[in-house]
Amino acid sequence: MPAHPETASTGAAEVRVSEAGHSSDMDGDTLLQSMGYTAELKRTRSTWHVAFMSFVLASIPYGLATTLYYPLQGGGPVVVVWGWLLVSLIILCVAASLGEITSVYPTAGGVYYQTFMLAPPKFRKLAAYICGWAYVVGNITITLAVQFGSALFFVACVNVFESEPGVGVWDASTYQIFLTFVAITVVCNAISVFGNRWLHLLDTFAIFWTFAGILAILITVLAVAKEGRRHADYALGGFEPTSGWPAGWSFCVGLLHAAYATSSTGMVISMCEEVQRPATQVPKAMVITIIINTVGGLLFLVPLMFVLPDLAALVALPSGQPVPSIIKSAVGSSGAAIALLMPLMIMAILCGTACTTAASRCTWAFARDGAIPGAKWWRVVHPKLDLPLNAMMLSMAIQILLGVIYFGSTTAFNAFSGVGVISLTVSYAAPIAVSVLGGRSQVKRAKFSLGKLGWLWNGIALAWSVLAVPLFCMPAYLPVTAKSVNYAPVVFVGFVVIAYAWYMAWGRKHYQGPPTDTLEHESPSNSAGAFETVKKD
Repeated sequence: MPAHPETASTGAAEVRVSEAGHSSDMDGDTLLQSMGYTAELKRTRSTWHVAFMSFVLASIPYGLATTLYYPLQGGGPVVVVWGWLLVSLIILCVAASLGEITSVYPTAGGVYYQTFMLAPPKFRKLAAYICGWAYVVGNITITLAVQFGSALFFVACVNVFESEPGVGVWDASTYQIFLTFVAITVVCNAISVFGNRWLHLLDTFAIFWTFAGILAILITVLAVAKEGRRHADYALGGFEPTSGWPAGWSFCVGLLHAAYATSSTGMVISMCEEVQRPATQVPKAMVITIIINTVGGLLFLVPLMFVLPDLAALVALPSGQPVPSIIKSAVGSSGAAIALLMPLMIMAILCGTACTTAASRCTWAFARDGAIPGAKWWRVVHPKLDLPLNAMMLSMAIQILLGVIYFGSTTAFNAFSGVGVISLTVSYAAPIAVSVLGGRSQVKRAKFSLGKLGWLWNGIALAWSVLAVPLFCMPAYLPVTAKSVNYAPVVFVGFVVIAYAWYMAWGRKHYQGPPTDTLEHESPSNSAGAFETVKKD
């Protein structure tokens, strides 16, 4: 790896990268070269392909289905519906803020690379290192949460069939749930590996499949409504907190539901090196996806609130998965319920595959700059499969090892989803924060510019980050026991300690950050005249 440039050199490199990002005719590979990297992945995705993948990463309505327990316990319909709308609007600000920065620095390194380029020279290396670790940890743990959530959801779906009233046909033990999780994880990795060239087609199929499933659920549950329909005042305004927290804080803790479903917002940045014009396509895709997600989420959640059974009974479900019970109650038949749940179960696999793909790309990108132990193995791109296979296997191994936590705590899913949201929130906030501290000077000429609204949207994104990190360290309900405690902060701090220890033992001397020094010696002719050397005083 090239040696790290001096401060002045990096400054010049920064300006040139920024200038390069504004060339209207610069293709993805040329722009990537201007940032010091050699293109290793094929660019096969369009704006809509990226938007569809981003949609599948969030996987509305599946992402909302697996965590519906939290807002129901946090207060019911008000938290479910208005919490979703509130968080969606906030995440739109996060997506737009990240999109603006990505239009200047579009690499698979994502927020990690962006933080390095935007941060002051004195602490940019450490800031980027911490951000990179948070981004990688967030990608891996949110993928873990998706796979584990799928296992729990599948068991709950099977149990719409009952051996006797109130008793499901599959009384899954801990080890059976764990093995189901491992099987789902392996399947998603296999699809990502062997179906890599067709993944964009799978993502396109997924969005039509999703909305078909949403419409089927919406129409059927409202038309049949075996147990009757709730009044609109309750379906849109009912608030019955049962978490043990004070009402206002209970509402906030219930927002984990919406935050989890939207936490994948910046994960799609890892696909920048597989898009023809990433400086414009990826930012547009990120914003488009939030809008589609918001509408899709409301179409899924609002009908369920109109046919909501007894709230206390849903919160008391041992599975922690209320959606299968809600749908069965509404349609009155196990066969009809499983038919309506089938689109969600298929979406679970599609979501797991998309998350697996994104996690492997960001792990590979971070390893490419030597920031992960054993980087020489994880940064290799398989020549025949055209993907970072080693990085993908590393991610899968870590997920399975962390999944063992479930044997000690039945609330492990809460920890996985919580640490994923916390880590990704920290990593998203890092480049936005350093951009704001720098007066937004580096994004003034961004292709995807927020203009005068930039300060407001950046401010909202950072305020949400300040709230979200401590919020999702809280237990879902009181009183706290050894089994109900939220282990998310423990897992998060554990990763922070590992990252810091590795930095002190190895990174402080060997980690150099992105190869910006290549730009210092680049001539305009080597970049098709797209940029020129600019000296910084």
